[in-house]
Parts: sequence; C-alpha cells; structure tokens
Amino acid sequence: MHLLKFHGSDAFPVFHLPLNHLSQEIDMSINIKTSEQLVGTKVPSVVFHTRQGDAWVDVSTDDLFKGKTVVVFSLPGAFTPTCSSTHLPRYNELAKEFFKRGVDSILCVSVNDTFVMNAWLADQEAENITVVPDGNGEFTRGMGMLVSKDQLGFGDRSWRYSMLVKDGVIEKAFVEPVKDGDPFEVSDADTMLKSIDPSWKEQPSVAVFTKPGCPFCAKAKKALQDKGLAYEEIVLGKDATTTAVRAITGKATAPQVFIGGQYIGGSEDLEAYLAKN
Repeated sequence: MHLLKFHGSDAFPVFHLPLNHLSQEIDMSINIKTSEQLVGTKVPSVVFHTRQGDAWVDVSTDDLFKGKTVVVFSLPGAFTPTCSSTHLPRYNELAKEFFKRGVDSILCVSVNDTFVMNAWLADQEAENITVVPDGNGEFTRGMGMLVSKDQLGFGDRSWRYSMLVKDGVIEKAFVEPVKDGDPFEVSDADTMLKSIDPSWKEQPSVAVFTKPGCPFCAKAKKALQDKGLAYEEIVLGKDATTTAVRAITGKATAPQVFIGGQYIGGSEDLEAYLAKN
C-alpha cells in the first residue's frame, strides 16, 4: 500500500503521489493550490494567443472576466478520454441552465495550443463553450494548477478543477483530490450548477428522431419545448438512418422519442406521456 505524502509550506503544499499504473514506479510531485486558497483571489492576468478564422487575436483575462460572471473548467488535455466523453460535453449540455442563472459564459481552459483547442471544439460540436488555449501554461501556472505529466509524454498540463468567477474574483472553486490517475469527482458541471442553485434538479435526457419537413416532428419538439425539456435532435438521413431507428424502435416513422432511457413513441405517445408527467 502506498501512502500519500506531502511537504512544503502550508500555503503551497507539495504532494508526492506514486503512479501504480506505470511499469516503473515514478515519484510525481504535484504542487497545486486548494479550493480554500483560491476562493477570494483574482484570476491571473495573462494574454491568450488565439486563432479566430485566419487571424491571430490576443485575448486578455480582462476580455474574458471583467464585469462578467463566468464558469471555468480546466482539464489535462483536448481529445483525451474523460475530457472528451464527460467533462466538456456535460458543461455544454447544461449551458442553458447556467445561463438562466446569470452565468455569462463558460470557459474551458487547457494547456494546448489554439489549433488543437479549435479542432477539439469543432469535433465536440460544443457551441455553448468558449475554449481558452493556455499554450504556454501561464494562466495555469498563475492559478497554482500546473503539474508535470512527463511520465505520460504530455509535459506540463493543468490539474483538473472548476471555478465560478465574478468580475475576475474567484467565488467558488472545486479542485480534484490529489490521488493516483486522473480523478474526476468534483469539477463536473452538475456539482458546479448545484452549488450555484441548490434547488436545481437534473432533468432526464431526451432524444428525438426526426425527419426534415415532418409536421408531427415539429409538433413533438414544440411539446417538449412547452414543457421546458431540452432535447437532442437526431435527423434521419443526416445523423442516423431509417434502418437504425427501425432496429432501435421497430418502427420507421418519425418522430420517435426517448426520455430518460425509456422509449416513449411518436408524437401522440409523447403527448400522453407529458400529460401524465
């Protein structure tokens, strides 16, 4: 059994954590700030070098934070598993819930260059997220969140964390615990949203198979909107085939609606379901 050891000053502890998943044990020093140390402090003042279209555009922390309420989540790297499958997609999915509660923007920070971050954003189709390329790690270093991932061939990267920032001052912070691997326990979108609004309750995920020009599909989508239910639309012929929806539902007509893992059916079935729920 390996014990977690730390040393250094109380203000800036250094944690030593052995990596069991490597064939050769490597001692990795993780030097990060705690949530308590971050709250009440200002975000670092840096300039991010971004590529927008065919032009280089420098974006300052003032541009991103001054006079705004901003949710930030930072992660080890674009295109990496947890970041791509859960961390970024869930913030994008819940973005409208954040915006309803006074959040002006949601930023994703990573120690990657702007070309990688832009390509990842396009691949994720995360239209509600602004990616921030901290290519030189200046912002992450200033946050006290820069860690070495040399043992993975990554160089210096960000520790995973999230924060709520108002006018450049950190109001809430959720820093992942220091433990082996890539912990993902507290910096998720649900935790952040519940901290902003404790009364918020997760709605079931909704997916609707539709066809272009289908009046019954339009009726089903309006019924969901009137009920305040967000949904993902899967357009037959573009996002999926009729064969796929027939294999899943046994039907080739549209719409076909799923809510919270339950198959609801067509527009009339949806109407009956919503009347009861």
